[in-house]
Amino acid sequence: MTDTAFFCVLSHEGVLAVRGPDASKFLQGQLTCNLNYLDAQHSSLGARCTPKGRMQSSFRILPEADGYLLAMERELVQTQLADLTKYAAFSKSKLYDESTEWVRFGLNAGDGVLVNLGLDLPPEADRMVTAHGLIAIRLPDGRAELWVRAVDAETIRLRLSAQLPEAPLEHWLMAQIRAGIGQVVTGTRDLFIPQMINLQALGGVSFKKGCYTGQEIVARMQYLGKLKRRLHRLAAENAEAELPAPGLELYSPVHGSSVGEVVLAASVDGALELLAVLQEDAAADGRIFLGSPDGLPLTLLDLPYMLDAAQEIQR
Repeated sequence: MTDTAFFCVLSHEGVLAVRGPDASKFLQGQLTCNLNYLDAQHSSLGARCTPKGRMQSSFRILPEADGYLLAMERELVQTQLADLTKYAAFSKSKLYDESTEWVRFGLNAGDGVLVNLGLDLPPEADRMVTAHGLIAIRLPDGRAELWVRAVDAETIRLRLSAQLPEAPLEHWLMAQIRAGIGQVVTGTRDLFIPQMINLQALGGVSFKKGCYTGQEIVARMQYLGKLKRRLHRLAAENAEAELPAPGLELYSPVHGSSVGEVVLAASVDGALELLAVLQEDAAADGRIFLGSPDGLPLTLLDLPYMLDAAQEIQR
């Protein structure tokens, strides 16, 4: 079903809101993305890092009313709210968990439905359109997100289901994997720098915005470093295997220890695929095993985009 039209509820993520007159200034010093690029027509991927450049969360961010909304793994919302609130103490901004105030739908091949809702969404990645209290966002591979106030969610769900089949969340996660869009979750918090999940290739890192927490490490890796671990897409040879959790280690005979970790995995229609951060020499060798040196064999697959460092630093 990942290649056909469907919709699903994005129940795995919550919404963190940062509101107030200083919301933009405050977040600009905390996040990898450039808030100056965000407006009523543009959203962005992004991350929040430790001083050592390791991602504590990754998200999609968009402006809304008097602030910004960040969609991230539901279990991370409260910890990120608590952490950020400490830094916002002297800022005219307030943080809220608005997870119960929004329902987000994922749409695959659902542009006709959006048009019927009054949302003519442009095809370019990260573009955004609003109408009638609804927000639609374009993803890099052409899919769309639809953000709805909780009070209107059931009405919109019925309108969606009249035109599209509803699919389990697993179908959306498989589409994320095939689009090469990784995500930080509780099990991978503090493991990766942004470039390890190709966030800079998806517009989630700005190298022109100036200082933010972790910026020195992230910029140094882009300009001077040779990244030894990158995101790869893989498939299991046994699709009936247990779904691996994010953070599960991968192994290769190239090394006597772990060579990477699972970022995201999904199993749909007899196919088990995953995104993982792997050491480049192990990926080049190609012999990758899940969970242990004699674990389930994995096959490397292509990602749908190319890395272009010269283009990435222009954002």
